[in-house]
Amino acid sequence: MLQPGQILHIRQGTPEESRYQLQQKLGQNAGRQTWLAEDLGVSTTESVIVKLLSFGGEVQWDNLKLFEREAQILKQLNYPRIPKYRDYFHIDERYLWFGLVQEYIPGVSLKEQLNQGQRFSEQQVRKIAADVLNILKFLHQLNPPVLHRDIKPSNLIWGEDERIYLIDFGAVQDRAAQEGATFTVVGSYGYTPMEQFGGRAVPASDLYALGATLIHLLTGTAPGDLPQQNLRICFQEQVSLSPRLVNWIEKLTTPALEERFQNATDALSALRARTAAIDTTTDNQLVPSSGFINNSGCGGLFDPSVPVPDQIKGWNWGAFLMPYLWPFTNKVWIGLLAFIPQVGFVMGIVLGAKGNQWAWKSRRWRSIEQFKAHQRGWTIAGLFIGIPMAWMYIALLSFFVSSLVGL
Repeated sequence: MLQPGQILHIRQGTPEESRYQLQQKLGQNAGRQTWLAEDLGVSTTESVIVKLLSFGGEVQWDNLKLFEREAQILKQLNYPRIPKYRDYFHIDERYLWFGLVQEYIPGVSLKEQLNQGQRFSEQQVRKIAADVLNILKFLHQLNPPVLHRDIKPSNLIWGEDERIYLIDFGAVQDRAAQEGATFTVVGSYGYTPMEQFGGRAVPASDLYALGATLIHLLTGTAPGDLPQQNLRICFQEQVSLSPRLVNWIEKLTTPALEERFQNATDALSALRARTAAIDTTTDNQLVPSSGFINNSGCGGLFDPSVPVPDQIKGWNWGAFLMPYLWPFTNKVWIGLLAFIPQVGFVMGIVLGAKGNQWAWKSRRWRSIEQFKAHQRGWTIAGLFIGIPMAWMYIALLSFFVSSLVGL
């Protein structure tokens, strides 16, 4: 049993002898342990990460192959935002342990920040996305390309230097694997695209995982716990973002591989673009080539700087006929003034005139077509429910007035 303070003597009695003193256990699962340790074999003691795999029991050959592959790949990588390889060893202390030593990155994982209740702003998410895409550009442009296959908040470290680091290459794969070869399914639920479960991971698979990670940072909810529609993660109504960033993340996480960005370079260029709209030609997206951008859910009700599409302007019969209920699904809370008897009728007229504009600004709509369909539903409800209720109200009011006159 490994304990804090224990010193691991590696290759004892040889010129390559190393000593690592375990300081703090950072994680443990299924025969794996991750420790913060100190390298005592250098002139100035340095903090390192020691990852240990206990062979046997729950740990099978596939686990060992992944562990060894991580060491081999990490040894070949030299990039400032990836922990540097330090050592690989095995020791026999009651159990056969395989060990990987790598550079320690001072900082905190994005998962830890989420657990502490932090919610990330659009500016922070853009920075994280750009940092990770630059790392992926390096990995995917290697020969053969290196795929991480397990990008998620726990594998991204916000360093003390305010930069993002990518860690844990335990699921890494290089594309030199031959077609038809056996594979081990790796990845994390909610962050892994369908093609990866079929053993066909490609650079765009890492982009999907990045998009799912950004959704988690923005919503505070793991992507696997969010609703889905046609295998798409539905997050739009839980965030307040610029339409361009929403569309960019949607393109990262589209289930269809061919509709995704195909490489990190293209994704990074689109993220940095300030004027060019992202082409998302799916049924429930609306960013047509004319340059129109879906800006629903942006701005206040009385903010003239947020334009409203001409296609939705006009009288809203649903809001006029049912002013007491219409505000709830359209999130136009000013409409609740209709419950005040003295201003109810006036509020109904105001909602009829301004309802479309206010509803467009108050919540996120997937498209103009969805918006129109929603308002048509309210119009139909108003015709069959609102008008009869109004006549009943008038009849009751007339009866009450007649009763008073009769007295």
